[in-house]
Amino acid sequence: MTITENIKEVYKDIREDITVIAVSKTKPLEDIKEAYNSGVRNFGENKVQELIYKMDNFPHRDVNWHLLGHLQRNKVKYIVGRVNLIHSLDSVKLLEEIQRQYEKQEKVAEVLIQINIGKEENKTGIFIEDLENMIENCKNCSNVMVKGLMAIIPIGDEESCRKYFKDMKKIFDKIKEKSYENVQMKYLSMGMSGDYKIAIEEGSNMVRIGEGIFGKRDYNI
Repeated sequence: MTITENIKEVYKDIREDITVIAVSKTKPLEDIKEAYNSGVRNFGENKVQELIYKMDNFPHRDVNWHLLGHLQRNKVKYIVGRVNLIHSLDSVKLLEEIQRQYEKQEKVAEVLIQINIGKEENKTGIFIEDLENMIENCKNCSNVMVKGLMAIIPIGDEESCRKYFKDMKKIFDKIKEKSYENVQMKYLSMGMSGDYKIAIEEGSNMVRIGEGIFGKRDYNI
């Protein structure tokens, strides 16, 4: 199937209130253009260098660019005022650097707190028990606005997926009930190509779809 056909297939089952991010990492600008021409306006990249290159070389300015991967502190300065949403706030030290760099340019960073819901050693993100501390620190950052939560769940069967998605939705709803300075629960970003339908059923309103739109990735480029 073509990218255009994949997009039609994905969108036919997704409600209008769900934000679909086309994960374009490792994919060429031609593929992004085809997705754009098919109506996609949200694109996600994992690496700052690749993100900046694509932003600088893609002519359309009505695109929302999302940084999905782990953000190194020394790379924050390159994305100030350019990225619509940072999905991977995963430490207080990173929060402090985002605040510092955005304050210098009088900009406000919109971010999602990344939760390592499965406590996997090979994944970034904070543990649930550290979330309250992160929120307390976010309250003091005038140049950072938390817009929700993000999670990449452990690989498993449907029952396992539903459990983790349900757990994330409970956390999301619990925070939403409270009132925190600089913290909103607008987006619950969870669900990817293999499980986004389950994620939506369990409360996700933002899904990240790469292979389901662009096909298999070539990691050798």
